Amino acid sequence: MISVLHHHYMEKCMVMSIKRFRNLLLLLLVMIPLLGCAAFSYSTGMVNILNPRLTPTVVQISPGPGRSSSDGSQNQEELLIYLYSQANPAVVNITIYQQVQQEMVPVGTGSGFVYDDKGRIVTNAHVVQDAEQVDVTFSNGLIQSAKIIGIDLNSDLAIIQVDQLPDEVSPLPLGNMQELAVGQTVVAIGNPFGLDGTLTKGVISALGRTIPALTPFSIPEAIQTDAAINPGNSGGPLLDLHGHIIGINAQIETNGLSQSNSGVGFAIPVNIVNQVVPELISKGKYEWSWLGVRGGDVNPSLVEAMNLPIATGAYLVEVTPGGPAEQAGIRGADKQKLVNGRAVEVGGDLVIAIDGKSIDTFNDLLVYIALETRPGQTVTLTIVRNGKESDIDLLIGSRPETVE
Repeated sequence: MISVLHHHYMEKCMVMSIKRFRNLLLLLLVMIPLLGCAAFSYSTGMVNILNPRLTPTVVQISPGPGRSSSDGSQNQEELLIYLYSQANPAVVNITIYQQVQQEMVPVGTGSGFVYDDKGRIVTNAHVVQDAEQVDVTFSNGLIQSAKIIGIDLNSDLAIIQVDQLPDEVSPLPLGNMQELAVGQTVVAIGNPFGLDGTLTKGVISALGRTIPALTPFSIPEAIQTDAAINPGNSGGPLLDLHGHIIGINAQIETNGLSQSNSGVGFAIPVNIVNQVVPELISKGKYEWSWLGVRGGDVNPSLVEAMNLPIATGAYLVEVTPGGPAEQAGIRGADKQKLVNGRAVEVGGDLVIAIDGKSIDTFNDLLVYIALETRPGQTVTLTIVRNGKESDIDLLIGSRPETVE
């Protein structure tokens, strides 16, 4: 009985299988033209992704028209996969050694990226500044010793160099700050907690932030991002979706409670990289412009206390003795005045323009001096003093190592 039932069951299954095969064949005959159209439409939208042999090292994406939101998500996913495959070989793990009891021991790790085909690598100054030995590990596992070429504490940038790059490694291209926008998708690649080759994704949260340097000065125009950045990411690249480096991951906001990602990270902008790195390579250092002033923005209390004709500009509270500003005759505040029960520093000059460019905030002044001038250059400050405008020529100096 069991064998008869089994035989009947097998015959029934065979009949059903034949019917299913015939139906499936008809379905495939109908769908083949649709599949062909879909494949053609997909490849035209992602040609640079689907044919790596035709793509340059820098990923370029050109989404096809008429994409649905779900298809767009799939496109970005494939783009990120391809971008990582192209960029990660040029991102390195940096291990720092110091001598302890006559033996070199690892004391820290960081990240970096290949800057040129001569083996030069960009990283943060704080990663390598105390190193007695530096080792670089590439994504293929190759480990090479590196020498420090130049360090700039004011920008937290450094250049190290290995003797030879692996064959599969190409330098990463630098992007353009003028093309960035808040909300733009970015990725960070680095070695958080020693986990090499880690990619995280986020957006540009803000532009034009000012962050502290490794000196009494600050770093202007920093990029704020929510892409996860943790200890070990320092010196690694922040990239746009074209594979261009737009910043160097350097700092995270911790509120003093934790050293891990809080969703508020900062990258040194690529325009400062373009400005500083070539001189680190050629001279081993970079000379920053210096005014020798301390100040702040204009506020209603200051406007009232000094009877200012305008409510914008860079107000100078203090002028460094012997500095460029003092030598040019620039004045800082010399007394206090009570306004609504609050002491206000008054008597200082108000800078409203430099070389004809309007200055609305104190940060505007610092950014212009840092990024648009060089030591030995003469600039013209337009100031308001005692209610009157005047122009003062000033010779830009070089930043001292310390400021009293």
